[in-house]
Amino acid sequence: MTQLSRPVTTNQHGNHDDLVAVVMRHLRTPFRKPIQDHNREAFDEVQKLVMDWQGPIILDSCCGVGESTAVLADQNPDALVIGVDKSAHRLARHAHYERAAAGQRYLLVRADLNDFWRLAVAAHWHLDQHYILYPNPWPKAAHLGRRWHGSPVWPYVLGLGGTLVMRSNWAIYLTEVASSLALVNCQATLTPLLARHEPMTPFERKYQRSGQQLWELRAQLPEDGRYFSAIEAE
Repeated sequence: MTQLSRPVTTNQHGNHDDLVAVVMRHLRTPFRKPIQDHNREAFDEVQKLVMDWQGPIILDSCCGVGESTAVLADQNPDALVIGVDKSAHRLARHAHYERAAAGQRYLLVRADLNDFWRLAVAAHWHLDQHYILYPNPWPKAAHLGRRWHGSPVWPYVLGLGGTLVMRSNWAIYLTEVASSLALVNCQATLTPLLARHEPMTPFERKYQRSGQQLWELRAQLPEDGRYFSAIEAE
């Protein structure tokens, strides 16, 4: 019997009361945490490929087992698709989801995105598309700082540019992202996904089987990121 997924439970009834203050603090303050050597080494290997690549780059952050990475490579045959996840266990399960026809058009990398995103900004990456699909939304109000948009690394997500696509089974998570983007004059659209749409990840498939409403956020991030003082100060 297939295990179903329980709905998100939260003590929030809307956007977090401290959302604006937290996001603005991170936009104004450089992220000084030292970058770990293994993340730098992983990034340097990818950077060699990126420097030789002339086409669009798509980043699949929190890619898990890499199913979405393979799907994106199928959908975007002219792009270099890079999936990043910090879990060696999840990445080791990719063989089950690999698509042979796309095998030469994407790669999977084990790295912590708190470091990988900062290194990508420092290397002047500009993404065509950036996917962050079904990360743990940390639904307790006390855990705002663990959500991507509530963390010090958020300005670097903005600095990578391109079309940002995020999905979640918790609408508040995405309304907070939309509000965070509005603080830098970036408009996001939030739409429900139909129950019959084709899932891109095992999580999405599980939520779909459980009858949960799924949501997608899309935003075109600004081309000019010079007003992100956290990045300028580096």
